[in-house]
Amino acid sequence: MKLSKFSQFKNNTSRFHNIISILTKYGLANWIQKEDPSFLKNLVTNAQGDTLAGLPFEERFRMALTELGTTFIKLGQILSTRADLIGPELATELTKLQSDTPIDSPEQVTTMIESELGQSMSELFLEFDFTPVGSASIGQVHKAVLQDGSVVVVKVQHSDIEDKILADIEILALLATLSEKYDKELSLYQPKSLIEDFSESLFKELDYGKELRNMALFSQQFLNNPKVKIPITYPEFSSKRVLTMECLNGFSIAEADKLKANGVNTKEIAALGVNIYLDMVFQHHIFHADPHPGNIWVLDDDRIGLLDFGMIGRIDDNIQEALELMLLAASEKNSVDFTKQVIRVCTLPESFDKSKLQRDIDEFLHEYLSQPMASLNISEILNTMNTIIRKHRLLMPSGISMLIRVLVMLEGSSQRLDRDFSVNDAIEPYTKKMKRARLSPRRFSKKLGKSYFVWERLLTTLPDDVETLISKMRSGSFDVNLKHRHLDAVVNRLVYGILSGAIFLGGSMMLSSSVPPLMHGISILGAVITSVGSVLCYNLLTAIRKSGSLTNTE
Repeated sequence: MKLSKFSQFKNNTSRFHNIISILTKYGLANWIQKEDPSFLKNLVTNAQGDTLAGLPFEERFRMALTELGTTFIKLGQILSTRADLIGPELATELTKLQSDTPIDSPEQVTTMIESELGQSMSELFLEFDFTPVGSASIGQVHKAVLQDGSVVVVKVQHSDIEDKILADIEILALLATLSEKYDKELSLYQPKSLIEDFSESLFKELDYGKELRNMALFSQQFLNNPKVKIPITYPEFSSKRVLTMECLNGFSIAEADKLKANGVNTKEIAALGVNIYLDMVFQHHIFHADPHPGNIWVLDDDRIGLLDFGMIGRIDDNIQEALELMLLAASEKNSVDFTKQVIRVCTLPESFDKSKLQRDIDEFLHEYLSQPMASLNISEILNTMNTIIRKHRLLMPSGISMLIRVLVMLEGSSQRLDRDFSVNDAIEPYTKKMKRARLSPRRFSKKLGKSYFVWERLLTTLPDDVETLISKMRSGSFDVNLKHRHLDAVVNRLVYGILSGAIFLGGSMMLSSSVPPLMHGISILGAVITSVGSVLCYNLLTAIRKSGSLTNTE
């Protein structure tokens, strides 16, 4: 393999060298040293390797991503949602990732806002605080006051962050290609596909316009729930790189001192927060995918405020159906049906063994579901299921992996507020409702309606398909390719049966039509042909009875 084939390497040689050096420094590029590709051997150094050797792999991995910067930090944050791929230990470690992106200067912030919104700062804002209240890997947040007096917060994307991310994504794609070539273990996880998914997710997060639309969607869903507050957005003061929204008055559920000082009933807040997320999952089938304590606020009027809608999860009809059937199978400890649904939604490796997976799932169901509901820990259950998924090298859809992460984080956040709170107890009413819904006439009529449209499309296109088929048959271009083994007997009997039936039917029609010559009003020709057809049919039935089968018995 020649590096000259990769334009991204030519364009970003220095950055590529830097990435390889950091990965090697933390002992994360052993496949390079082991396989010793000629084009990379000069990049590998052992500087500081000895001082880091004693650290656990998970910690070294997190430190390396932090040193590599924004793109890799975001990669780590997204990987933290995929415990099914990387394991619960590494996923937990990656949740500690914090951005070290430098804060943009007032001049950079001003240039970004004015170029995006097409007006000067003085025309847009009555007041603007250039000291950010928070800074993340992609952007930073400032408080401001609009000309009409509305107090808002403004998310401003870091200067040139998109170009830097694009360069890193290109290098990541190259590294994924190389790792699939030189690391057989890693290739099983399809790193190229994962990087493609990561790139798509990251570029969505770079588009603040998408986050604005997500907030509008969730606002509509919780319009009739007075306990939930989604910040009001200002589309006229927003763009792809700038997002302006209402400033909420409250504090994060992570701030225990403020919760106590304000006399907040933490038990009620825990129950309210979990039910809000369960409504998203089971009722709306779209959920806020980053429920860490900093994004869940307690407002002055005891409502729950939700922030940061850059990452959301969706549950499509196929996944919803599979989840419902999994819950039903789990309640009955039916490992066969549970396994079927796991296989239905996951991507399977070449060496997949269904019987081994079913055995592990059977043990899992009986181990956990034989215990009282109150004693179950949902984090432990989901992490065990992730372990089974990893053991069999299955790849779950991102929607399900996000959902698992959300449920685990919900349990952690709720127990931070109320040690006795059980997410299992909160989920139980939803599962019962789900079971009832599966048997409802409304669900049946909905499925029937979907089937109607499928059949309507089929019947609409059928005449054209038949016409095309007939045209091919007339022109002699119609071919049927068959692969068979020992089908001669079957084909012979099929032809014999068709001919016998046709002869018998033809004779019967001649009899019923009194085709001459006649004897006592009965068609002689019809009677003869019918008799011949009957004899042929008798012979065929006798042959079938003797062989016991329509297939060749050899």
